[in-house]
Amino acid sequence: MAAAHGKTIIFFPEGAYGPTNNCVGIGDVLRRAGHRVVFVIEESFAGTLEAKGFEERLMRLAPPPEQEEEPGQFWKDFIRETAPVFRKSTFEQLGEFIAPTWQALIDGARHVDDRLTEILEDVRPDAVVEDNVCAFPAIPASGVPWVRIVSCNPLELKDPGLPPSFSGLPLDDRSEWQAFRSEYARVTGDMQAEFSEFCVERGAPPLPEGEMIHRSEWLNVYLYPEELDYPRSRPLDGHWHRVGSSVRETDDPWTPPVGIAEGEGALIYVSLGSLGSGDLPLMERLVDSLGRTPHRYVVSMGPQHESFELASNMAGAEFLPQVSVLQHVDLVITHAGNNTTTECLHFGKPMIALPLFWDQHDNAQRLQETGFGRRLSTYGFGDEQMSAAIDGLLDDEKLAARLSAASGRLRADSGNEQAAELIERLAVSAEPLVAG
Repeated sequence: MAAAHGKTIIFFPEGAYGPTNNCVGIGDVLRRAGHRVVFVIEESFAGTLEAKGFEERLMRLAPPPEQEEEPGQFWKDFIRETAPVFRKSTFEQLGEFIAPTWQALIDGARHVDDRLTEILEDVRPDAVVEDNVCAFPAIPASGVPWVRIVSCNPLELKDPGLPPSFSGLPLDDRSEWQAFRSEYARVTGDMQAEFSEFCVERGAPPLPEGEMIHRSEWLNVYLYPEELDYPRSRPLDGHWHRVGSSVRETDDPWTPPVGIAEGEGALIYVSLGSLGSGDLPLMERLVDSLGRTPHRYVVSMGPQHESFELASNMAGAEFLPQVSVLQHVDLVITHAGNNTTTECLHFGKPMIALPLFWDQHDNAQRLQETGFGRRLSTYGFGDEQMSAAIDGLLDDEKLAARLSAASGRLRADSGNEQAAELIERLAVSAEPLVAG
C-alpha cells in the first residue's frame, strides 16, 4: 500500500461472521498502514473486534432482549425459527424465507438509522465501507464517500443473461429463470417500494428498481474469484472492481489435534457456517454418514456443539480458526457461503457443497458448473453418494492442477491489499474510482 495518510475509515459489515471476517481482512491492512479503522457492529459482537485491534461503535437492529445475547444472536434466532424452510426448493423459499429475511433486514435498517447518523457525526470518517445486502440510508445521506462491498455471490449484480440470484438454477438452462424472477418480484415488490420511500424520507436516493441497496457513486467492490465468475451479457459499469479473494491474517494458528493428525485417508474440514451448523438433525446426519468413511474429519460444530457427539474419526469445536484450518486439509464439506467458497479456492481445496439458503444455492451450482466441487442434496444425500463425491474429488488429478493454479494466482495477488488500496485512494481523494 501507499504511505499512510492517517485517514479515518468506518467498516459496517452485516451482523454475521462471513461479512465481518471479510471486512476484518481488509481493515487489518488499512490499520497496519496507519489508518484509524472503526467497526460498527451489533452489541452482541462487542469486544470481538477490539480484541483484533480495532475501534468499535455499537448499534442494534432491534430492541434489546431481556437476556444477554451471543454474537450474531439476532440472526441465529431468526434462522432457527425459519430452518424448516431450508428443506424446501429455492422457489418455495422465496415466499417462506427470502421475503421474511428481506423484511427483517429492512426493519433493522429502519430501527438503526438514527444510531448510524449519530455514529457518522461522532466519528467523522473520511470513508465508509458497507458490506451489507440491504441499504442503510444514513450512509448515502451523509455525503461521506462510501464503498459498497458485495461479499455474496455476484448474481446479486443482476444480468438478464445470468440465472436469477437465490435460485441455484443452472447457467445452461433458462427454462425456469423467468418464473423465478416473476415470483421474486411478486413477494418482494411492495416491501421494496416502501423501503425506497423510507430511503428518500431519510435523505438518501431512491432505490433502483427491484433492488434493496444502492450502488455507490464512489466505489463498488465485489468479492469472487475469476475462475468462478460468470460470463456477463453486459459488463458492469466502471465503478465496479472485482477482488478475487479476501483472506484475513488475524486467525489463531491451528494444527490437527491428536487422534486425527495422522492416519489413513484424507483430512477433511466440515463447516456449515455459524447458522447452518445450528440445524441439529442435519449435523447428526452428516456425522453419521461421514463416520462410515475411511477419512479423518475436523468439524466446526457451531452453536449446538453440546447437543451432539462426533464419530471416532473426527475432532471438532464450537468455533475453529477457518483460515488456519484450511491450510492443513485436503477437502472441504461446506454450506457454500461466499467467504468459505472463496477461501477454499484461495487455498486450492476442492469442495462438496450442501447449500441451505440465500446465495449458498448459487455458489453450490457454480462449483458444480466449473468443476471445482460437487453439489449434493443437503437433506437428501445418500451415504454412497457422499463417499463417491469425496473420493472422486480427491482422486481427480486434473482438478488438483486447476486448483493449484487458481490458488497460486489468488495468493500472489492479495485481494485484501487490492481492496484496501482502493479504499485508501477513496479516503484520500474523496473522488469516484473508476476501473481502468
